Amino acid sequence: MGHTCEQINERIRKHNSNHKGFTGSEADWKLVFIENFPDKSSAYARERAVKSWKSRKKIEELILKKN
Repeated sequence: MGHTCEQINERIRKHNSNHKGFTGSEADWKLVFIENFPDKSSAYARERAVKSWKSRKKIEELILKKN
């Protein structure tokens, strides 16, 4: 989960490229959920809220509800 101002396809491409860092060791990232916000601060606030849940079940329910 993260926020970006980039095109989403470019963000996924970077995650799947071989680079140092958390997302660089695996090339199997895929997009399963997206929300749009009017500005970066709103997107960041939402990201922090969802990450604070610390509940895989609750996050999976969010993904299923949106799809």
